[in-house]
Amino acid sequence: MSRLIAMFAALALSTITLSSACIAAPASGLSFTLEPSTKGDHIRATFRKIDRETNNWSTSFAPAELAGLDVARFRAAGTHPISFAIVREAGRVDCAGTGGNSLARGSCQMTPDAAFIRLLEQRGIPRPTEEQAYGLISLNVRRELVDALAAARYPAPRVNDLMSLTALGVTRTYISELARAGYRPQSLDTLLQFKALNITPDYIRGFVRLGYSNLPASELIQLKALNITADFVAGFERIGYGRLPASQLVQLQALGVTPDYVAGFQRAGYRNLPVSKLIELKALGVTPQFVRAMQADDGSMPFSEEVGRRRPRSR
Repeated sequence: MSRLIAMFAALALSTITLSSACIAAPASGLSFTLEPSTKGDHIRATFRKIDRETNNWSTSFAPAELAGLDVARFRAAGTHPISFAIVREAGRVDCAGTGGNSLARGSCQMTPDAAFIRLLEQRGIPRPTEEQAYGLISLNVRRELVDALAAARYPAPRVNDLMSLTALGVTRTYISELARAGYRPQSLDTLLQFKALNITPDYIRGFVRLGYSNLPASELIQLKALNITADFVAGFERIGYGRLPASQLVQLQALGVTPDYVAGFQRAGYRNLPVSKLIELKALGVTPQFVRAMQADDGSMPFSEEVGRRRPRSR
């Protein structure tokens, strides 16, 4: 089961890894295209390496995010000089070309921010390569993330870690709220898994309210990977199955054993079935409806507490 959970976490992270690799093409010789976006009045910007067709970076920007762009000229009929810049903490991309009729093309130059590079080096992070510098700019990696990781005493991240964390939406607020909920994952990989699976402080507090205040991070990951919620656990508590271990909750959810399924057996007279027996019953396809049908046949209890062992019927 743990290998299955590991696979879920790996799948959740794989798209981020692939995206980071995609945008981390060398920044030399960039071309750009501007065109209307499907997102309101936004403008879609696409950046490619000139000597290949690979789409390295494409996203929609509010017009104000394209510093210096004359939007009226971009949208006007005819052909006009067009220039703009994308300015971020990690650096800037300056672009110039021609455009009109809401379409523009040209070339760009990237300039990493020297102060941001110094910050990375001060935090023990090696100077980024040209490809990594482009990734830092395009993903909009921010100083506050670097500072938050240091303040939380995480190991010094690699540049690729910063890109993956940013792509997933890990922020200073997320890190601090996890800490207030009692969790500081021991590694950046675990922090990535938390965010990839959307383990939020509210999700954690739901378990704390039920008495699960010190669940190991690995168990939280298992629970969230199978979408086990506090409501699911509370449902079992209401029918007499309190404080089930995470391992049993994972088995119950994986086989589709729900509180309603268990309550059906209780209504049929089986009120103290152990979790292991419930799992066996579900695996064998035994349902409460099947048991009630057999009871209706002659009024007897067709099964003992031993799964699959049928009680002798009186003659």
